[in-house]
Amino acid sequence: MVGTKILVVDDDIDICDILKTHFEAEGCEVTTANDGVEAVTAFKTAEPDLVLLDIMLPKKDGQQVLADIRKESSKPVIMVTAKGEVFDKVLALEMGADDVVVKPFDLKELSARVKAVLRRYQSHMRPDDSDVIIFDNFEISQDRFELKLKGKKVDIPPKELQLLYCLASNPNRVFSREQLLEHVWDFAFLGDSRTVDVHIKRLREKLEGVSDKWALKTVWGIGYKFELYN
Repeated sequence: MVGTKILVVDDDIDICDILKTHFEAEGCEVTTANDGVEAVTAFKTAEPDLVLLDIMLPKKDGQQVLADIRKESSKPVIMVTAKGEVFDKVLALEMGADDVVVKPFDLKELSARVKAVLRRYQSHMRPDDSDVIIFDNFEISQDRFELKLKGKKVDIPPKELQLLYCLASNPNRVFSREQLLEHVWDFAFLGDSRTVDVHIKRLREKLEGVSDKWALKTVWGIGYKFELYN
């Protein structure tokens, strides 16, 4: 992780100091922020490669900060929540978080999660066009995080695009919800697969009426597929 820029956001200054010391020892450049407003400003100025974002923050909470980040960037965000806090982990993932960790956490485990999220993100950002998939009125590139329908770019959250790309790059293959969670979120999920259903519903709203030569199909009792029609 040498040279990786990390933004640590937590209202507990001691936690910020511990994480700053830990990740700097691994060769990272670490910026810290102690409230939500400061976090949004730091994200824009420091241009981090990854954000460790606490949920409970003064001035603007972590979910609001995440929403602000996702308006302009797909950079990885790992949400941090204290054990026992009332917090919907599924909602955070639906909003575009890349992982969720619970305090107290082991620093080695946290580093492993950071590395895994960065690997996944960087694998999506390789500078070539070999990943472009084209069907009737449909073009998607995971490297460029871009979806075009009928030739026009469509605004789409990162996780929706990754899910659609996973399905479209394997036409007519049926994926279970658990397989999609592993492919798109890249970790054993929290036991609730409804986030896949929510993302599929939102994708269908975007794709409605675009073409009669393909469709996102539900395979009852199994999962979903991107079906091509002859």
